[in-house]
Amino acid sequence: MHARSIIKIAILFFICGCMVFPKKALCQNDFEKALAKKVDSLLAPEKTGNNGMENQLMPNDAQQSATIPMGFGGFGTYAFGSIAGVYKQVYHNNADLIASGGFCAGDPIKAVNFAAGINMTDVHRFRDFSANFMVSRFVANGTSVSAGGLQLFASKKQSDAPGSTFFVAVSHAVQTMPSATPGASRLTYTIGIGNGRFYNKSYDDIAAGRGQHGTAVFGGISYEWIEHVNLIGEWSGMNLGLSMGIRPFKNPLSLAVGAINLLRYSGDKPSLLFSIGYPLALSRQAD
Repeated sequence: MHARSIIKIAILFFICGCMVFPKKALCQNDFEKALAKKVDSLLAPEKTGNNGMENQLMPNDAQQSATIPMGFGGFGTYAFGSIAGVYKQVYHNNADLIASGGFCAGDPIKAVNFAAGINMTDVHRFRDFSANFMVSRFVANGTSVSAGGLQLFASKKQSDAPGSTFFVAVSHAVQTMPSATPGASRLTYTIGIGNGRFYNKSYDDIAAGRGQHGTAVFGGISYEWIEHVNLIGEWSGMNLGLSMGIRPFKNPLSLAVGAINLLRYSGDKPSLLFSIGYPLALSRQAD
């Protein structure tokens, strides 16, 4: 068996394991914009002992982001996996899928949390891999800053994404609006700036006369509608998206459903979005 086949099989088993056994262990460009950046929102920090979180409200336990990276990263040591889809792809009429998996480690209050992952954006052919990384740190009560890279090392022959993307983001959990979940905030918001997918439009957008560049600045807001359900509005630097983040069970399984590309600033039509993810805690104790 070739080494490449072994690597592909290993990645597939890892992603399936995170989804099936959690207790044990767009065109592509537009779709990757919407999905590959949300992994950090699956890793909501949990309070453990005297780690400095007792006097601040944290993000609640449902997903707060669907199309942009947040300033909040992971807390502790996790492995994570997710799979997501969009229908219809922009400038196409078919659906598309993306799968991702990775890990994070570190205490973002005492030091930093580091997260790294692998994306597979052509699930049907088991190809088109790229990498993400993010470093995050709390800088004030309810406020975290992150910096990272998205879709690194993507194949120019297989992917139509605008090269590697680097970003900086700041997120804040409002301290005066407690959630129905103890120790959490009902309202969080994010603002950030980046290049690549936040700034460079696709060849299809340029050909359709929608310009060459987005805003580079992105942002979002998440409001807890009812316990474990968030309403999310986001500007991705390219377009507007509205979604709902749901944590349906006591375990950290995370769901998101919504619509993206709601304006004509990019793309040729709105698309429906769904995702499902699971962070598997390897160690929940602060370092």
